[in-house]
Amino acid sequence: MKVITVTGFKGGCGKSTTAINLATFLSERGKVLLVDGDPNRTALSWSQRGALPYRVADERQSFKWVAGNDFLVIDTPARPDSSDLQELAKGCDLLILPTLPDVVSLEPMLATAQALGEATYRVLLTIVPPPPSREGQQMQTDLQASGIPVFQTMIRRAAGFGKAALAGVSIREMTGRDRLPWQDYQALGKEILEVLADG
Repeated sequence: MKVITVTGFKGGCGKSTTAINLATFLSERGKVLLVDGDPNRTALSWSQRGALPYRVADERQSFKWVAGNDFLVIDTPARPDSSDLQELAKGCDLLILPTLPDVVSLEPMLATAQALGEATYRVLLTIVPPPPSREGQQMQTDLQASGIPVFQTMIRRAAGFGKAALAGVSIREMTGRDRLPWQDYQALGKEILEVLADG
């Protein structure tokens, strides 16, 4: 079983959205359990409004559902301190750090990366504004220049996410332009599978 943890150093960076849509991608390749460890219970609430193609459980209930899964995706509380981060990294195969492509997010991300040291992690740029904005590409370049591992895939900013959350489904189930971000999560999922295969 592969364990993927999604954590963020601040709220509103697409952490739970990423956990939900990544779990959907992985559910096409095996059995998935999404553990909602965030006190806000975003993933649990999302799943109760509709239907996700895998089980969602909070961290207290998850123990009875862990066995037999191919993938375990963990949505953690926001703002972990450095010791929490190190523990999270030790307990998983890949730690994903969603972050916004803005200068305010860059310094905390550099500090986070320093705290993680040699752990297997990748930064994921989320809620990236569309062209002609180059904020996403600029942040990606800045992170790479600092030696921080960052996914090539970026998750676009899109109204479809709010609609999917309201309906209690993943972005994969949306139609028309609202479904376009699913392409981002498919590309991200493929990158993640490569990282896991190399690990």
